[in-house]
Amino acid sequence: MEREFYPTGKAVHLLIALWGVVVLAFFFLRWDMAYLSLPMLWLLFIAVAFFKPALDVEVERILPHDRILEGEIVEIRLRIKANERIPSLKIEDNLPEGLEVVEGRSSFVASFSRGEERVFSYRVKVRRGIHEFGFVKLRYRDPFGFFEQEKTVELYSELIGVPRIEEVQTPYSTKGTKITVGPLPSPRVGEGVEFHAIREYQPGDPLRIINWKATARTGRIMANEYESERKVDVILIVDAAYAGKEVFDHLVRAAASLMLDSLNNGTSFGLLLAEEVPLWVRIDYGKRHFFKCIDLLSTARPDKNNMIAYQVEHLVRSRFPARAQILYFSPLITPESKDALRILYSYGYNVVVISPNPYSVIEPKNREEALALKLLTLQRKAHLKKLSAYGVVVDWDVNKPLKTAIAEVIKL
Repeated sequence: MEREFYPTGKAVHLLIALWGVVVLAFFFLRWDMAYLSLPMLWLLFIAVAFFKPALDVEVERILPHDRILEGEIVEIRLRIKANERIPSLKIEDNLPEGLEVVEGRSSFVASFSRGEERVFSYRVKVRRGIHEFGFVKLRYRDPFGFFEQEKTVELYSELIGVPRIEEVQTPYSTKGTKITVGPLPSPRVGEGVEFHAIREYQPGDPLRIINWKATARTGRIMANEYESERKVDVILIVDAAYAGKEVFDHLVRAAASLMLDSLNNGTSFGLLLAEEVPLWVRIDYGKRHFFKCIDLLSTARPDKNNMIAYQVEHLVRSRFPARAQILYFSPLITPESKDALRILYSYGYNVVVISPNPYSVIEPKNREEALALKLLTLQRKAHLKKLSAYGVVVDWDVNKPLKTAIAEVIKL
């Protein structure tokens, strides 16, 4: 808490005028001129003696929720209760940089009687990230405008702008991956589940799966194979290599969307946020784990000093479970991001790459720029075709929904 009481510019000018009157009275030996300063001195005395409140005010900031989707517009409210009479009080909220006021103002001027309580509000548009409110500043000026008084009320509040999430379909199956009980389809023999194929009967198979029609037709004992309900450990890798904030925002939204898909499917998942200092969240499941990962994605920023290939290789050897499904989110524009994909492939992981096209966010201003953009897009397609040998690559035009981009590449 900090208090200050200081003269305004008006008071300074008045004091200079008073000093001038005294100097003139002394210079002309007209001491009666000094009487001219008495009314002004009297006003200064009244302002200091009778209009200097202690600013005994209770302040409360009310937020609708601690986590808000980016792009949402929310109302911030300030509840002010004055324990003394204050003729004119300016209230200014400490608005974080990541919040944009779209309705009203974050500062207010009002008068209060003793014990009066009032609520002020304004509306802001939320961006992704953690937004911290630190204090509320109170400022009072006496009715004559001679003196100002300030008081800073420490009032910490936190608002997390989480990435926008859209409904997407699971872009992988559990074939060839670690199998545990769960809801995702896997082509393994199971009971009471969907038909997959017909194969020869093997010793130890239950008799009820024998397909008698196929047996009669082929002359060999044939059995039905079903898809049992299974799940797979999923690892989401977010490449923070610098590709512009807008592209990175799409990258984070895609990761959050597929993370929610894993949560809804009951799938356990882990997260690697490949910044300069990597952030690894071990594989787990449940809503608490989901929100922990979402909070990390909310604060993620593009990072030019990215060493994702080294980070991935280190974690593959020490933390990644064998035969997990990898979801790799990267624009694939740096050598390190491409090397990371090759490393994952060399260790035998199934990889699906969600790659937002950085050129799809650019609006060409003339024909030359449009031609250059077309050449860069063709070059990118050629690179991605080579990289498709190491995993399934979804080249995502961010002007389309992610769900559409996945459906164009992966037939599930």
